[in-house]
Amino acid sequence: MSDPIRVLLVDDHAMLRAGFRTILDIQPDITVVGEASTGAEAVAAASALRPDVITMDVQMPDMDGIEATRRIVADGDVQAAIAIVTTFDRDDYLFAALDAGAGGFLLKNSGPEDLIAAVRVLAAGDGMLAPEVTRRVVQRYATTAPEAAASTPSFEFAERLTDRETEVLALVAEAMSNAEIAARLFIGEATVKTHVSRVLQKLGARDRVQAVVLAHRYGLAR
Repeated sequence: MSDPIRVLLVDDHAMLRAGFRTILDIQPDITVVGEASTGAEAVAAASALRPDVITMDVQMPDMDGIEATRRIVADGDVQAAIAIVTTFDRDDYLFAALDAGAGGFLLKNSGPEDLIAAVRVLAAGDGMLAPEVTRRVVQRYATTAPEAAASTPSFEFAERLTDRETEVLALVAEAMSNAEIAARLFIGEATVKTHVSRVLQKLGARDRVQAVVLAHRYGLAR
């Protein structure tokens, strides 16, 4: 069996962290390795514990979750995927979180199954955005004029994609997981992961969510 997914819970409400811990710790493939109640504690815990996934609140004392996310992502020694988990379905939080490097966005009124799925999806290297959130991201970012896009380094990288990589990127832009892409293209999941990694590198994208944005911006998505 593979090692369990290591999760760090960040929220200034102890009762909510306890609830998340209860939900996640009973999963055979997930273990909660730590908790933090402020952004500063989150940054320190991420560096010390090296979790695979971090659930990050936004509004916290000392340092908010957006800034904490930015600092954790900037730490090259920490490879954790970060899911913003907030009460507020606000565009400013959503876009600030994505700009900071978060790979997922989840509302606190989501069901336990959504939290579990988010942890597994992020640990697998996939982005996690609800369909309605994806639409808002595309509407916000996919408006760059063709002439502006052509002048950016990312567009130059996009031109280097192979036909298969372009096909994989189009499916990533449809919010499909690696497993779903593998089934659609009749290839192995490991092969999909390789293609996705190469796509991210060529686009200069930090993660799948940013790749989705770029795919729509440069007309590479269906």
